[in-house]
Amino acid sequence: MRIAHVADLHLGARQYHRLNARGRNQREEDVGIAFVRAVDGIIAARPDAVLVAGDLFHAVRPSNSAILLAYQQFGRLRRELPDAPIVVIAGNHDTPRSTDTVSIFGLLHELGLYVAHESARRFDFPGLDLSVLAVPHAALTETPRPALEPSGDAKYQVLMTHGEVPGLFGGLDRTMAEAGGAHLEDSDLLRAEWAYVALGHYHVQHEVHPRVWYSGSLEYVSPNPWGELREEATQGIPGKGWLLVDLAASRVTRHPIEAPRRVLDLPALDATDLAAPELDRMIASAVGEVPNGVEGAVVRLVVREVSRAVARELDHAKIRGWKASALHFQLDLRRPEERGRQVGSGAPGRRQTLPEILEEFLTHRPLPAAVDRQAFVAEGLKLLEDADHAAADG
Repeated sequence: MRIAHVADLHLGARQYHRLNARGRNQREEDVGIAFVRAVDGIIAARPDAVLVAGDLFHAVRPSNSAILLAYQQFGRLRRELPDAPIVVIAGNHDTPRSTDTVSIFGLLHELGLYVAHESARRFDFPGLDLSVLAVPHAALTETPRPALEPSGDAKYQVLMTHGEVPGLFGGLDRTMAEAGGAHLEDSDLLRAEWAYVALGHYHVQHEVHPRVWYSGSLEYVSPNPWGELREEATQGIPGKGWLLVDLAASRVTRHPIEAPRRVLDLPALDATDLAAPELDRMIASAVGEVPNGVEGAVVRLVVREVSRAVARELDHAKIRGWKASALHFQLDLRRPEERGRQVGSGAPGRRQTLPEILEEFLTHRPLPAAVDRQAFVAEGLKLLEDADHAAADG
């Protein structure tokens, strides 16, 4: 008995304002390509069931192209795997914040998918000896929460939900955290002997406990893709993909997909005591060492200890050339930190950077119900970054 576990597709996600030849946002196109490649792999593996653990779309009101792509690809799965049930839940990105907003998930019913987008639903498949408790984001925000417990006589009892488990982001570095997620407790996941728990929300493939997994996202669409790259490198994960789960053997196999685009975080540079010409040469050397260059890639290069004066004197014509060649080239120039500065009420600590101050403010600012907070915060940080780069360019 094998199931395919995929999550966090974020169809319709747009980044960097770069358009392709057809006038579509290039990153939205990349996200769609990643989904098609995952569907190709799932069809080739021929699992007995397919679970989609939330955030199918990036926004409550996805673009027409995102809706069409979802309809086409789920239609492919239904045709190629006619005996495999497909169970889909809504994540926080898919869930309307207003009661007068109709969910696009109603369309998925027409394809013969098993959908839970407002409340928890249990789907039983006697022919597979399988029972799936599908708990969408909205159900986790209810008081009281639905009971997360197996039910019935099915041999394989599976829980699928979308939220953040304790300690997922280490409690300190929350730059990788997806805003708006519901919080889960270990007791929610471990109080019963589930054959498997399929989680969505965290964008890096991750084993929380035995038989409890995040499948990760299919593309780098979070506000901090660099943190995802770092975590994947630390864990030896070969990139984005989906999971194939053998319930009888309690075995989980990663199935990576070919990345639609290179996302590169270059080794950070230290510019301490360097003049602008020396730093220019160091930056050019770092960019020049990228295999196959930076053309078409999403790239970040962090340079620490760069004063305002040095930043102004850099060769910005060359920097603009890299920006034109790459899909996105982020030269992250970080100014020297003030030593010994005190913050708060006399307590020692590190001074917050302006992006950190802005992110904290936007994260807690009251918003209208229809506004996607994650997109709101990401756009604010992008505008600040653009302004900083414009100032550096003179």
